[in-house]
Amino acid sequence: MKIERINTDLKREISHILADEVKDKNIKFVTVIDVETSNDLGLAKVYVTVLNDEKKDETMQALQKAKGFVRSQLFDRVEMRKIPDLRFIYDESIARGFRVDEILKTVQKDDV
Repeated sequence: MKIERINTDLKREISHILADEVKDKNIKFVTVIDVETSNDLGLAKVYVTVLNDEKKDETMQALQKAKGFVRSQLFDRVEMRKIPDLRFIYDESIARGFRVDEILKTVQKDDV
């Protein structure tokens, strides 16, 4: 239960920091999908997606550069003794879902 609360808090605060406080324009259109914190609270996997899939690599690099800033901002916002190391991971499931949806739409049109 505690891990779930921490994941929720981290997701909310990281989303806010990325949207409003990070100056890099490549990060403005990042959506935090989920956060999974390890049991020892040493690592938090932050699953993200980007609005423009073509800029995925640039955005992931920008997130890596902003990691230290994001962690420093979390110290004041999340009640934890130690802020976990953040690992940003691109979540392919949203893009995959859109592709499946498009395929289903074309199949439905062909059936009509």
